[in-house]
Amino acid sequence: MSKEKNSVFKFLKGEFLFEEAAFKSWRMLAFIIFLMMLMVRSGHAVDEKVLKIAKLSKQEQELRAEYIALRSKAMQLKLESNVVAKVSEMGLKPSNTPVQVIKKIEKQE
Repeated sequence: MSKEKNSVFKFLKGEFLFEEAAFKSWRMLAFIIFLMMLMVRSGHAVDEKVLKIAKLSKQEQELRAEYIALRSKAMQLKLESNVVAKVSEMGLKPSNTPVQVIKKIEKQE
């Protein structure tokens, strides 16, 4: 048991890094550290994109609500009663005679 305990302590102290085969250990350790840094960075990039998507989604909902409000307001302004009220201020009034439609008749030969 003491041999196992001793080897665990050696590992925790990092003595394996100072042995003869340390080059292999250092290269592997550097590669693992590089992969860990790459994984952390990619995680942060994903988080940034998720936040950006949420922000754009909220902005889209706001713009859609604004569009619906402006469209309904425009539809009310186009009503004949509103148009008549606006142009009556300028002295114009609706015609008493109905509109006549002029059609072009083509001769068939």
